[in-house]
Amino acid sequence: MNAPVTRRDAVLGIAAAATSFAAPTILRAQSAGRVVVVGGGFGGAACARALKRAQANLQVILIEPSTVFTSCPFSNEVIAGLREIDVQQFGYDKVAAEGVTVISQAVTTIEPQLRSVVTADGVALPYDRLVLSPGIDFHFEALPGYDDATSEKMPHAWKAGAQTLLLRGQLEAMPDGGTVAIAIPANPSRCPPAPYERASLIAHYLKTTKPRSKVLILDAKDTFSQQRLFEKAWKELYGDMIERIALSQGGRVTSVDPATRTIVTEFGNYPPDVANVIPPQRAGRIAEVAGAADATGWCPIDPVTFESKLVPNIHVIGDACLGGGIPKSASAASAQGKACASAIVNLLAGRAPETPRLTGVCYNIVAPGYGFSLAGNYQPRGDIFAEVEGGATSPADAPRELRAREATEAERWFRAITADTFG
Repeated sequence: MNAPVTRRDAVLGIAAAATSFAAPTILRAQSAGRVVVVGGGFGGAACARALKRAQANLQVILIEPSTVFTSCPFSNEVIAGLREIDVQQFGYDKVAAEGVTVISQAVTTIEPQLRSVVTADGVALPYDRLVLSPGIDFHFEALPGYDDATSEKMPHAWKAGAQTLLLRGQLEAMPDGGTVAIAIPANPSRCPPAPYERASLIAHYLKTTKPRSKVLILDAKDTFSQQRLFEKAWKELYGDMIERIALSQGGRVTSVDPATRTIVTEFGNYPPDVANVIPPQRAGRIAEVAGAADATGWCPIDPVTFESKLVPNIHVIGDACLGGGIPKSASAASAQGKACASAIVNLLAGRAPETPRLTGVCYNIVAPGYGFSLAGNYQPRGDIFAEVEGGATSPADAPRELRAREATEAERWFRAITADTFG
């Protein structure tokens, strides 16, 4: 199998990228310009660092309301009791130490005509180029009965942090013999294989602590990424503990009733002991505020520069953009952030941007010491990213030694990408 080489190269080749703030004017003589980045996740933080490293006299401002970032990758292990949440959390001190100005505020207004963003404390920050990396928000209107209040009873745990711990606490409190239901939306969504990894790790937790329990997957899709690998692992590791009801079998969730903790599908109602409801998604709200999201709820972009097709001088990266074949994942967001930084530096200098070639790597852990992966390469084709040759996935018939090795590689990837992004 040649996949490990591709993944290893991706892990070891993860570049870093990264910081000063002066008074608000545009393109003053001593500066190469000002770029404001909104959103401090894997995409935004990687972009900010790459901008500063590529152009030392560029003013780079990173605006992120949270002082601590909690990583979604590996948060399923927190839910399953295999990991503590503090190892998922990262601050911005090392990003700031490289000269990026980090502002811990929410952005309330974006004024494209003025090239200005306004923070919650009323400060207006002009920009030459603006990068939005807002991640996802939930499309509550598409799932009747579900909202922020409902998520306190039927957690989504799709934004890592308090929801992660809430779902973990519900699993710990559930009696042996109970049922955990996971409602999975249709694509596009953040990290499409992650719900199935979650089902696997919850099954591991139940097998070791509450073996009479089961996991029920209610799925709005008939097929999913790496399905053969997941289903083989489920049969091998968990027997009939995991049951999946696909779209064509009536698995799509149409509404929820938080009062009775009932999940309603097209063909039946399910009142599980623990309900993990992952709602339909769309781009983070600030993208809509900026006018960068279209009727789909996502942001169409030029895949060479990541510039919005709807608003000039605004670039969108990460989960929020319509990326075509490239998945919404931490690895993809990081790669997009760095490619976007390169494009912006060239645009500010009056040079033609280079055509990016991005690598995305996705690891899934289905039990301690049992992992597999998917690596893809992507380039612009028309208005989207398309997968090109060079990607690879784990073989379905691999021995357990390879599964163990890939689980180790996954941990190494996580350490590398978080160090690269946050220092």
